[in-house]
Amino acid sequence: MARWLRPLVGALLLLEVAAALSFLHHRYEEMVQALFRVQSQCPYVTRIYSIGRSVEGRHLYVLEFSDYPGIHEPLEPEFKYVGNMHGNEVLGRELLLQLSEFLCEEYRRGNERITRLIHDTRIHIMPSMNPDGYEVAAKQGPDSNGYLTGRNNANGVDLNRNFPDLNTFMYYSGEISGPNHHIPLPDNWKSQVEPETLAVIQWISSYNFVLSANLHGGAVVANYPYDKSQDQRFRSHRRTVNTPTPDDKLFQKLAKTYSYAHGWMHRGWNCGDYFADGITNGASWYSLSKGMQDFNYLYTNCFEITLELSCNKFPPEEDLERQWMANREALVAFIEEVHQGIKGMVSDENNNGIAGAVISVQGISHDITSGDMGDYFRLLLPGTYTVTASAEGYQPQTVTTTVGPAAPSLVHFQLKQNVVRKPPERKASGTRMNNKALQKKVVPRATRRGNQR
Repeated sequence: MARWLRPLVGALLLLEVAAALSFLHHRYEEMVQALFRVQSQCPYVTRIYSIGRSVEGRHLYVLEFSDYPGIHEPLEPEFKYVGNMHGNEVLGRELLLQLSEFLCEEYRRGNERITRLIHDTRIHIMPSMNPDGYEVAAKQGPDSNGYLTGRNNANGVDLNRNFPDLNTFMYYSGEISGPNHHIPLPDNWKSQVEPETLAVIQWISSYNFVLSANLHGGAVVANYPYDKSQDQRFRSHRRTVNTPTPDDKLFQKLAKTYSYAHGWMHRGWNCGDYFADGITNGASWYSLSKGMQDFNYLYTNCFEITLELSCNKFPPEEDLERQWMANREALVAFIEEVHQGIKGMVSDENNNGIAGAVISVQGISHDITSGDMGDYFRLLLPGTYTVTASAEGYQPQTVTTTVGPAAPSLVHFQLKQNVVRKPPERKASGTRMNNKALQKKVVPRATRRGNQR
């Protein structure tokens, strides 16, 4: 029952739809104008920046919402939405433009829920990761758009099959039990990815994102990692093998948060498919290699899911308002999920933040790391956990903490430096040693072994 009440209560807090919203498809120039219009209307809580350019030179713009735009505040989590990764899947692009206008308008109205969200969260919204592909699809129009027209970037590459394949390394690096966090990239990775993919990888390497969703179309379901099946002996990408992460229960909860706040996703029957609760493990649906959501989980601290939002990849304009009403509460409720689990500072004995400290949770074999300022964010379900913080040159510290259902628990760590003990000095001998005894022995250097990538 509570699962149904939460979206209703949240929807009541959002007030009515702002009159400024326009339910139209936006070409690139119109999208840019819409973003800058929002920034001009809410200049003190927004910032626009570009993470790079597409193959054809279009900016990959991001609109940021924060009470201190452009600044990471310690203990304030970073969140991101990415839309239009496939150029012909356009609903996510339009929803993110609507969301941007909505957040600005409701902030100006004094909506307490939205004000608190912007003050407590640094929100990054990228309406289009593939603006070149969108222009190809938009020329066809929603009525005659082919199922694949404009899907890829200008080089004909599917951007959701273009990220470095860290799953294979994880599955096969050590008897199918290799590391599943912060896996290093292959040496030649930059030569294997498209400009848009490169820009996104550099982006997520520069911000300590905690939670994310990328918005797609062609189905109605909330999809969570892993996307790539562990069993790669088969050839057909449509083979279904459930492949959960160590955070599987958490990912299911995140997916259900969106699904049950959505107008009809949670019902399960959509587009001729059935997904219980409106959610699915990616590999259980079909195995996908080199996808963005798995890459986020395996390379960064970010937990990302994929939202399939419409049966029609390019819905007509007259359907956009209905789709916005179905997704509005879900888009806001999912951002709020970044505020769960535990967070805190990892510092030394002089209260200096320690960057790159490893936060391990007993029983969950997936670690996260602290950011540049020493703050960390670990999404967790309610429960009691044993958590350890460790960093090179410091003694690890372990605490037990209880996580509630409402706000994140604050857990700080102060690590002591390892004490380097000097070897005891030899007592001087009365016997004078000869030159041969003073000669140092030459010891062959040991062969260095290690994983070579």
